[in-house]
Amino acid sequence: MNAPNLTILVLFYSRHGATRRLAELIAQGIESVPGCDARLRTVPAVSTVAEATAPEIPVDGAPYVELADLDECAGIAVGSPTRFGNMASAMKYFWDGTSSQWLSGSLAGKPACVFTSTGSLHGGQESTLLSMMIPLLHHGLVVLGLPYTHPDLMTTSSGGTPYGASHWAGVDGRKPVTDEEKRIAVALGKRLAETAARLRGR
Repeated sequence: MNAPNLTILVLFYSRHGATRRLAELIAQGIESVPGCDARLRTVPAVSTVAEATAPEIPVDGAPYVELADLDECAGIAVGSPTRFGNMASAMKYFWDGTSSQWLSGSLAGKPACVFTSTGSLHGGQESTLLSMMIPLLHHGLVVLGLPYTHPDLMTTSSGGTPYGASHWAGVDGRKPVTDEEKRIAVALGKRLAETAARLRGR
């Protein structure tokens, strides 16, 4: 009897669609690995009004993440747009609520990677990627980057770093994902899934 496919969680927050597009490309890379499935999930926006609540189901796109998604996944990709060189508050708020996973160690030893998009080319891509790694390291996740054996890292004129996939979305968020950015995101998703499979003895 064949073992069930491994589930790799692709968790992201996106306001204008750029980070969501990277998430979809990472999911494509994950699903190119036999025996691995991508599970796309997002987080609700943080409201400045204390009484405001988001609907239980988003109007469109990926469902909201649940803590059970963390427990069930064999690996995780985390993505957020840049906010002053850091992850968006919505993503930070989610991780601040994962104490039960930290106490139980349920994420320890699972592979993880990060991705981001920015409005300006030097708007904090690398610092955002590094900031997203911090809670992952506290959880004991095995954080992966993309090695320079991937040729697009040496030629890209927009996004793409060894710390994770990235996209230069432009001030209005409308710049399309470049071919290099696409290949880097797909390669990162594939590397994450391959690592998860190896760690599970597949």
